[in-house]
Amino acid sequence: MSESTKRAEKRELGVELLAHLEHEELSLPAAMDRIETVTADPSLVREILDTAEKRGVIEREDAGLRIRRGGTFVSFGSQVVTREGEFDCKRCGTTISTGHFVRLDAGELGPFGSSCIRTVTGRESE
Repeated sequence: MSESTKRAEKRELGVELLAHLEHEELSLPAAMDRIETVTADPSLVREILDTAEKRGVIEREDAGLRIRRGGTFVSFGSQVVTREGEFDCKRCGTTISTGHFVRLDAGELGPFGSSCIRTVTGRESE
């Protein structure tokens, strides 16, 4: 798989993650925390935010974002799956034995621990 293909896949995954957040408003640092589960590359993070804004997924307001998702959010019943094994949480780095993975149209994101999955999907604020 080429680097440009990987970059495009990560961009789509980041945009889709933003589109599926639970809350309609999010601070820029909280949005960055979620996007960094997809990539830590600053230029790709910026590209994800720009793409999401161009597609009408988000609106930027001062130091925050307004999510314009149209009522969609991650369903824990069908879009979040768990697997047993030895994992490191993609958000906090903690070693976990149960990994939570988010299945989106653009791909799968994870693994996350039980508290980080709620933060990443916007079910809990930090």
